[in-house]
Amino acid sequence: MSEISWAKPPTSPTPLLVLPGEPESAKRARTFVRGELVKVSSVPGGHIEDVELVVSELVGNAVRYGTEPDDFLSVSVEVTGSGTRVEVRDPVRRHPRRRLASAERQRGRGLFILDALCSGRWGAYDTPFGKAVWAEVVR
Repeated sequence: MSEISWAKPPTSPTPLLVLPGEPESAKRARTFVRGELVKVSSVPGGHIEDVELVVSELVGNAVRYGTEPDDFLSVSVEVTGSGTRVEVRDPVRRHPRRRLASAERQRGRGLFILDALCSGRWGAYDTPFGKAVWAEVVR
């Protein structure tokens, strides 16, 4: 019988919240993220507000473009040495794309907000059942 050895022990799981694909989920995601971040004493209040805005944009986009009725999405949050990483997964593979800025358009500014708050540290990748969009807010 062979033994399994680990180069390093598994880390603790990243906090995860599963939500319905509904507009109200953005508020629940903000509450979840704030609750996780206040557990970490080194995270300043202004940083928490920035992360709340980022997760709200990611969830809003997932609801609008990445879910259909009865679909679900998930939100995870991880405090890193340099900031906070949030990730939203939904069941649609279509990746976010920027539109040209327009004063007349009511929507379409979320990715510009990500650029401003995340300094270009965001992206998307395919998952077995859809996609994940992640963003890191640096402290």
